[in-house]
Formats: sequence, structure tokens, C-alpha cells
Amino acid sequence: MRFRALIVDDEQISRRIIHAFLRDEPAIEVVGEAANGTEAVLQILQLRPDLVFLDVQMPELDGFEVLREVWPHHQPFVVFTTAYDAYALRAFEVSATDYLLKPFDRLRFQQAVERVKQPLAQRRDAVASPALPPLLAAVGPPAPAFLQRLLVKEQRRLFFVKTADILYFEADRNYISVHTATHTHLIYQSLTQLELQLAPLDFTRINRSCIVGLNHIAELETYFNGEYLVKMHNGETLKWTRNYRDNLAAFNGAQG
Repeated sequence: MRFRALIVDDEQISRRIIHAFLRDEPAIEVVGEAANGTEAVLQILQLRPDLVFLDVQMPELDGFEVLREVWPHHQPFVVFTTAYDAYALRAFEVSATDYLLKPFDRLRFQQAVERVKQPLAQRRDAVASPALPPLLAAVGPPAPAFLQRLLVKEQRRLFFVKTADILYFEADRNYISVHTATHTHLIYQSLTQLELQLAPLDFTRINRSCIVGLNHIAELETYFNGEYLVKMHNGETLKWTRNYRDNLAAFNGAQG
């Protein structure tokens, strides 16, 4: 059983220390890092980690403001990491699992991880064991929960973009450009992770760096070497490469 963790701290050395300590914890997988409060909100809502190691004093939003933003949408377990003991009482008032005072050593860190493993496992078991198995068996397994909206940042403003309004996603190293009919936004995430969160009936990957919204495709035009030109309703043209020809079934299904 593995749990997904996010490390949030404005000091790179602190993030590296936590990351190094977690290498000895096979049950914990680090899925991302954030260096300020706004990045933390975006990462938590996009990656939906089970556990967050969260600094208190950070640029843009502090740790408590981060939790206030994400709590209505996702509630991970939280271990606060900070150089100030003045926030300890407030941390436990917001149900923090532990409070690590910097500089902490490996033993103290391991104690915090052990403290959070049990409630993490209990939550996972509760989700895996339905309270009404006969009823659930009758109606079949639940449908996967795919993204309906995506949180983006524009300067200091955070807001949601409906996935139905997104024409395509285009990756550039660690960032993804989110293209709508009127705007282009940047998010920090891998295209592979994002692909798993999108409904396959609405989105499919057409090349190494691009996922397209099927409902926004006007037509396909044959190109060279088994490739296609993707004509979008807004007039843009993308390329569907031969390595992703198997995904053409998704386009055919969208047209049916």
C-alpha cells in the first residue's frame, strides 16, 4: 500500500531534506513539490495527494491559507513543518497530524510518518470497503471521477476552467499550456499525470506533447506517413502523429 505525498516549503534545502528522508519510506511516494502557497493550492487540487508536508510561513499564501483554499475540494492529511513553535496550537486546531519543528532529525521525521500511516491506511480501507456492498453490487462499480474543472493561476488570482471549454493541452517540459477559445493558461504538471485525470470520451493524446478535446475537433486530414492534421473549430491545426494512431478510436467514438 503506497500513499502519495506533496512537499510544500519555500526553502529548497528543506524540501530536499524531506525528500531524502522519504527515500527510506517505501509506503510514501513523493508526487510533487511546491515553493509557495499558490503553487501548493494548485498542486494539491491537481495531484490530490494523501499527505502534505506543509510549511507555515511562505510567499503569497501561508500554510493555513492554503488549507482554507483546498479544504472544500480535497482534504489530505497534513504534517506541518516550520521553524516557529508559535503556530503549534493553531496547527492542531485545523486537525494537523503532526507538527515538526525545524531543524528536525531523521528520527523525529520517522515518528511523524509512523503517526500518519495508520489514519492513512484507515481512510484507504474505508474507501475500499463499501458500507452497503449488496446495493453497490446491484448497481455495479462506480464510474471513475474525471476532472470536470481545472484550477489555474493568473498572476495572483486563482480560478477554475471547465474542462469542457478546453480545446487542447500542450506540454513544455514541466509546464502545460491550457488552451481555451479565449485564453491560454499555464499549469505545473506532467502530461502523463493529467491524461489519467481526463475523461477518455472527451480527451485523447495525439502526440507526445498534446492532448486534444475531442468535441473541439472539426475534422481530420490525412498527412504523410500515417499522420493526420487535426483541424480545430477555432481554426487552429494540430498534428496527430503515427505513434498515437491507436487513439483514433476515441475520435471515431466522439463522432458516433
